[in-house]
Amino acid sequence: MLNRTLAVTVPLALLLAAPLHADPHPGDWESVLDEARGQTVYWYAWAGEERTNDYIQWTARQVAERHDIELVHVKIGDTAEAVSRVLAEKQAGNHERGNVDLIWINGENFATMKANDLLFGPWSEQLPHYPLTDPDNTPAVRDDWTIPVDGLESPWSSSQVVFYYDTALVDEHPRSMPELLDWARENPGDFTYPRVPNFLGNAFITQALLELAEDSDILYEPMREDDFDEVSAPLWAFLDELHPHLWRSGRAFPANSSELRRLMGDGEISIALSFSTTEASGAIANFELPDSVRSYVHDHGMIGNMSFLAIPYNAQHKAGAMVVADYLLSPEAQAHKQDPVVWGSNTVLAVATLEPADRALFDDIDLGIATLAPDELGEVLGQPHPSWVDALADAWQARYVGN
Repeated sequence: MLNRTLAVTVPLALLLAAPLHADPHPGDWESVLDEARGQTVYWYAWAGEERTNDYIQWTARQVAERHDIELVHVKIGDTAEAVSRVLAEKQAGNHERGNVDLIWINGENFATMKANDLLFGPWSEQLPHYPLTDPDNTPAVRDDWTIPVDGLESPWSSSQVVFYYDTALVDEHPRSMPELLDWARENPGDFTYPRVPNFLGNAFITQALLELAEDSDILYEPMREDDFDEVSAPLWAFLDELHPHLWRSGRAFPANSSELRRLMGDGEISIALSFSTTEASGAIANFELPDSVRSYVHDHGMIGNMSFLAIPYNAQHKAGAMVVADYLLSPEAQAHKQDPVVWGSNTVLAVATLEPADRALFDDIDLGIATLAPDELGEVLGQPHPSWVDALADAWQARYVGN
């Protein structure tokens, strides 16, 4: 009986290990397009913002019409959920029938997938629209939070942290983290930030450390345990002083940017922050914020980064995923995304290098009354190494959750 069971089990294991078919070759784009037709692409993407969800639905309509692809938005609250799913599939020996075809990703989640060989590729630099990013002159498309992309993910959205404030309630906004602390002392309850590890909460505490650290260069190298306490000490001193003066005295935090914006719209706070330079304008256009709101940045720069799209190594519909990613790099899709009324997420394309007709798509966008001009956004600070961001989030939770 034992031998008979083994005789059945071994061939089955070999069958499961055998590839169902060869992966599509991104360099042969016509064959990719042919294979993609009729596929259903499951896109695991953060769903915490309705404008983002609406944009993904718009994208689904476009790729259905143009490429006969059904795009399904699998709504998740944290990208780590998708990463964990792919990792679990690999550990279970599911190397061909993965449930995740495309992931909206960056930073520490990309680093985790790359380190665990969970990514298909390289593929992104062979997309027809990829050259429009001017990659040789745009380092951010090839380095994700200091981690080399190596063609394993495609850029699709560019972000920078900005603050926004209600000019009807605030005479003069802060221009640095120390000034924000002084302002909060004088205006208790009028500011807060999202609860860490929400990405915007992470951005706020990372921005604070970049401004307050004696030497911020160390944050762009992999973290060493021996350095953490000393380097992060100015952040905890700052937050310990700031939290008692926040909304609800720092005993509760909004969950995400939508809740933060709602607090601003309801007049409960008068200064907030965003990872979109056009969020305030879009919210004004959608009657979520009063038209007295304006954006601002700190004097010594603000964190910025790019979001990417990655394809898991075991995705079932790699061709369809690549076609979707390429469409999202098209001037049409990028310009639609940048409209503050639609979403307001900045393009990853090098607009100045585009053909005149494509440039016109961006020239015609009304960025809105609360959006800073490009020359007013100041220096863009790169995201620190993921190991630092993860460690800061863990330490924040240990220090403040439940207080």
